[in-house]
Amino acid sequence: MYDPTRLAALVAVSEAGSITRAAERLGYTVPALSQQLAKLEREAGTALLVRHHRGARLTGAGELLVGHARRVLDEMERARHELARFAGLSGGRLRVGTFQTAGIHLLPPVLTAFRRAHPEVELTVTDHEPPSGVAAVAAGEIDLALTHTYEPADPVPLPSAVSAEPVLVEELVLVTQPGHTLTSGTSRLPPAELAGQPLISMAPDHPPRHAVERALARAGATPSVVVGTPGYVLVCALVSAGLGVAVVPEMVARTASTPVGMRLLDPGDLRRTISVVYRAEESNAAADSFRALLRGAFERSASTN
Repeated sequence: MYDPTRLAALVAVSEAGSITRAAERLGYTVPALSQQLAKLEREAGTALLVRHHRGARLTGAGELLVGHARRVLDEMERARHELARFAGLSGGRLRVGTFQTAGIHLLPPVLTAFRRAHPEVELTVTDHEPPSGVAAVAAGEIDLALTHTYEPADPVPLPSAVSAEPVLVEELVLVTQPGHTLTSGTSRLPPAELAGQPLISMAPDHPPRHAVERALARAGATPSVVVGTPGYVLVCALVSAGLGVAVVPEMVARTASTPVGMRLLDPGDLRRTISVVYRAEESNAAADSFRALLRGAFERSASTN
């Protein structure tokens, strides 16, 4: 059975004329979309696309499958719409909070899927740098929020009305200027190798990272530049310019807008967990549907990284 997500990817490429434009339309990275298309070709047992310097075109088999895919996706969208009406999602609103990394790299495909399934629900997306999203959910200002915690970390209890559902766990990795000796190897790097290295630090203004910063200090990393905001884009830019090294979530390293070297750390116990927080005691069909879509999207992201 063909995965509907991969069928939608093939349809998007056929309409956009290139994998790059299709990825932009769907909110995926180009490598992630290419992997989905490769899996679909393996399922089909034949080439579906021919790539050329101006983009990509469908093979005869691809044209055949796209015709069926459009009918399948149309039927699925009709079913979602009818089920939304049945579940009381023919109107209303959903207020979503997110932080920057998830908002840029993970949330767009979920928003697209939710809009397709529930076109009459009003969507609002606001920026909430963790842990502020948790407080906003507890106060009823938003319906759910993407947030994160770090390991190691000082325990921070959730408000009694709020529940958290982990959706993605990723390691923290070392990033350096391209060509740096610390990221030239392929094996995991012991943190002790960071002794004496100038560190781009996000302490003291990023509470979730306090314990991580202390662990790096125990390993001997010396704060060189202190970034007063939790902006990983800026951190990676400073690293790329050679002002120091940093330890960031793997997703941040792989999607950095400036060139950086990357290396896994040993034993990989520095982590970030991305969760969705919501008010568990309230019945909210729109929030429940959105959380289900989130689970599927984050599972796909984890499988393609």
